[in-house]
Amino acid sequence: MKNNEIAKIFREISYLIQLAEKDPNTIYKVRAYDKAADVIENLSLSIEEIYLKDGIQGLRKIPSVGNAISSKIEELIKSNKIAYHEELKRKIPIRISEFSKLRGFGPRTMKILYEKLNITSISELEKAASEGKISKLKGFSKTKEENILKTIQLSKQNKRRYLLGDVYPLIKKIEIRLTSQDNIIRCVVVGSFRRMRETIGDIDILVSTEEPEKVIDFFVNMPEVVETKGKGRAKAFVKLRNGIGVDLLVVPEESFGSASQYFTGNKDHNISLRNLAISMNLHLNEWGLYNKGGKKIAGNNEQEIYEALQLQFIPPELRENCGEIEYFSKHRNTRLELIDYGDLKGDLHTHSEITDGTMSIYDMALHARKKFGLEYIAITDHTKSLRLANGLDELQLLDQINNIERLNDTVNENSTADTDTNFRILSSAEVNILKDGTLDISNNILDKLDIVGASIHSNFSLSKEIQTDRLIKAAKNPSVDILFHPTGRLINKREGYSIDIEKIIEAACETRTVLEINSNYNRLDLRDEHIRIAVENGVKLAINSDAHHPVHFAYLLFGIGQARRAWAKKIDIVNTLKVDTLLKSLK
Repeated sequence: MKNNEIAKIFREISYLIQLAEKDPNTIYKVRAYDKAADVIENLSLSIEEIYLKDGIQGLRKIPSVGNAISSKIEELIKSNKIAYHEELKRKIPIRISEFSKLRGFGPRTMKILYEKLNITSISELEKAASEGKISKLKGFSKTKEENILKTIQLSKQNKRRYLLGDVYPLIKKIEIRLTSQDNIIRCVVVGSFRRMRETIGDIDILVSTEEPEKVIDFFVNMPEVVETKGKGRAKAFVKLRNGIGVDLLVVPEESFGSASQYFTGNKDHNISLRNLAISMNLHLNEWGLYNKGGKKIAGNNEQEIYEALQLQFIPPELRENCGEIEYFSKHRNTRLELIDYGDLKGDLHTHSEITDGTMSIYDMALHARKKFGLEYIAITDHTKSLRLANGLDELQLLDQINNIERLNDTVNENSTADTDTNFRILSSAEVNILKDGTLDISNNILDKLDIVGASIHSNFSLSKEIQTDRLIKAAKNPSVDILFHPTGRLINKREGYSIDIEKIIEAACETRTVLEINSNYNRLDLRDEHIRIAVENGVKLAINSDAHHPVHFAYLLFGIGQARRAWAKKIDIVNTLKVDTLLKSLK
């Protein structure tokens, strides 16, 4: 049983406890299951392997896994189920897996809907909302009922699309495995995956080989494949265990460049490129670039395709027909210095176990330095009005500042990193923006921090005008350096609160407030179109992971991809700077 499967079951137990049990002390039980789920999901080792090697004693050594949780893990591994989980499901027959995909349907909401309208599935929820039954319940307005229907529709529209971060590790693993085969000359994953789009449909992989049939046989027999949908001499289509479809196409080596160019760009980009070729009396397709007489003049690699069309090489992330062909035609001799995947020196949005993270400040710092090569991180634990996340009050923040000062010495004394640069933990906070735009921590305390981030965590349904003013007021606060996840969206789950993004970008420019590109692949907030507006208006940005566990530093990759698709340059991103330069650049 995989770690994520175990974590999912524990989260279901936590959810069902809140629906089924009325004892106020169950909150501690809920937190225990949630904490264990977070730790297990982010564990680098297999839970099942730990158990097979060291038994239940090995499980008890895992942080946040005590006697009760370890016993349930053992039961799950042995019998493939947990009796307590099955009992809860019988008591509350709600299809938890369906509602977990929808934002805004926590246990409190679901408890009311179940008890008052006996809603157990999304189809029943949609029917009740369409018939106006939900708005008649206490605490549910007509607007909330309409938002429920919008959320369901959004979920339906994106049903066949996968979050980039959900599929990225698996697809890269398959790409590396194929590339390492002796009989494969070149291999690349193309399409929206290579363009680093937020969501992905099916996956397309190109390979060149002199033994296509052997490669096809190897591909369809990979351990991740559960079904072969189609198979030929030079192509195959399979379905993976996670449900995503993957196409493998064998292309001639001499056409690999033109094929990867063709299958990477979106439809409009390719049409524009073909029209450019036609204007030059050339013909472009997936097999190559040909002159008027039918002779191939380019196709082995992408670079020569673009050069033959008198263009600078267009990075994959920009192949969206958003002005890139005109730009790279006009600026053939000027390199566009996009933010690159190794350019970040620090992460300005991370959490520790003191609030809702899962690791100590010390461990977060060590992993950031040793495993991800960062030079600094800001610990941005939540503040007091966010009680669910154990938010810190003023005195606790002051204690944390002193603790971080001590830890900075310890981290550098004990580090084995191959660098002369001292690592720096920055004291910070993710301060809550209240309904009226004020902050829940006073400025005289915030000014003692190295960096202050602010974000919205409540009152999402305020009007566009009020919500916009709320964020602008926070940006105008002289203590606020960064606005975290500015639109509040969750991909495929929540559009985000209604705001005038252009007004917020204007306010950020006037107040020198940094806007965040939150790299958590569920958010990727700001959107690429908003990032581009910010860049065009001279607003500085920060690409942050919002890490609640050290493995989340890997999310920075997705934020960089998002920034590149928005044409953001290295100079636009504040955390490409050395730490002292960064701090001087802020308000």
